[in-house]
Formats: sequence, structure tokens, C-alpha cells
Amino acid sequence: MTVVVPAHNEARVIGRLLGQLVPAARPGGTASPASLDVIVVANGCTDDTAGVAGSFGPPVRVLTIPVASKRAALLAGDQAASGFPRIYVDADVELGAADIQALGAALSRTGALAGGPRRELDLTGRPWLVRWYYAVWEQLPEVRTGLFGRGVIALSEAGYARVASLPPLLADDLVASLAFKPEERVIVPGARVVVHTPRTVRDLLRRRVRATMGVNQVEESGGAPESTARTRPRDLLALVRARPLMAPQVAVFLAVAVLARRQAAREVRRREYSTWLRDESSRG
Repeated sequence: MTVVVPAHNEARVIGRLLGQLVPAARPGGTASPASLDVIVVANGCTDDTAGVAGSFGPPVRVLTIPVASKRAALLAGDQAASGFPRIYVDADVELGAADIQALGAALSRTGALAGGPRRELDLTGRPWLVRWYYAVWEQLPEVRTGLFGRGVIALSEAGYARVASLPPLLADDLVASLAFKPEERVIVPGARVVVHTPRTVRDLLRRRVRATMGVNQVEESGGAPESTARTRPRDLLALVRARPLMAPQVAVFLAVAVLARRQAAREVRRREYSTWLRDESSRG
């Protein structure tokens, strides 16, 4: 089993991830170094991402490429990898070796082509507007069942072959999720990922602008799978009917969504999808 971690200037958080992956992968843990290969691809880094990752030793391998590109990092990781299932992990999430093992076992057991862990959002110390936004976001049908927004995607060999043929797009996790029918993907209850949310409303908006740009690009690109990730009014109405007390949270969600769409349209006109707008606050 191979884990590929694209990492651009992640020295502050890469140790948090690898510290949970590596100890259990050593003798006496749940997996041996021979069964788990962790490839960190430091891309265009100006900090000590490679040094921090390299300090963990086997089973971590560190590759360094000069260009700051997640797409290029994933390609480099795939070229160095040999095993399946193959699990792609963002450097700023928290995931343990037991979670990796559960993902791999689920793909083998269910025959699914792709899988992801259950999502746990870290909202500690976040302002109420951020917490309200995510209270609604987590209830959306596509968010609950899709592979995106987790920072982790596991692929079987057949699943990898399908994703590898897709065009390069900003929203790589969304595209990977849309490439599979619901019956071809699985959310694994026995695997958990901690996703660190934005710490401020401004950072939340920046992240949502990026996500909106990604959805727009998917919908406009030839060769990309059909997008079903747009939030539908009927989903929000159903949520309010089922939980009337959530009406204020839904109003906040809608306000953020409208602002993000407007700003995303401006960003696309100026930069044509060339700016990633990364949320640095979740890497504190």
C-alpha cells in the first residue's frame, strides 16, 4: 500500500500528519515498513518541508521537485509508487496508520474503486459564523456522500486508471469524486480524518472562492465528469423544514455562498483559474 503526500511549504504541519502515520508503521505497530510506503513530494518549497519529512526515516521517502504544483507532485509521486491501493493525502490533515489500513481493507472487501474516511471537522476556537457555515455544509447530501473535502482519497488499481485519464483541474478531489458512481465509491466508517477548518471568516471566504472556482472549471472543461456538486436550493429548503432552528445558519451559508460566487467570477476573469488561494490559517 502506498501513500502519496503532495506538500508545498508544509513544514509547519507535515510532522503532525507523519507523526501519526509512521509510529504505527514500525515493528510492533499495526503495519510493517514493508507493507506501507509513504511518499512525500515537496514541490516548489521555500521552507524545510523536505527536511521535516525526511527526519521520520522509513517508511517515508521524500521527493523534491522545483515547481510548485500539486498536479506535478501527484504525477511525481505516482511515478515513484508501485503499490495499490494508493492513497492520496493532503499534508494539512490528520490521519493515522490504522485509518490507512481501514481504507485499504475496505476497497479490497467491497470491491469499490475509490474510498474516503469519515470526516471530522476541527472547529475549535472558530468564530460562530464559521461554525454556522459548516453546520449547514456538513448536512448537504453531496458533502456527506462525496469524496471531496476530506483531504484523503484512496484508489484501487482500476480506480487509479480512471482518474489518471482525467484533465488537470483545480478541484482535483472533486473531479476524482465525480469520476465514480455512488456504488463505485465508499465512505469507510472505520477510518477517520481530521480536517482543520479556516480560523477566520475571511479565510473561510477565501477557501470557498477557491472551491467555487474549482466547480466552475469542472463544469466548463471538456473531458471532465458531469458536476453534481452545486448546492441546490431544495437541499437547503429540506434542511430548514427538517430543522427549523437551523434557519439562521442556512442564511449565513447562503450569504457566504453568494459572496464566494461573486468573488470567484472576478478571480476567473483576472487570472483564469491560475491562483490557488490557499487557506494558510488552517496550517497554524
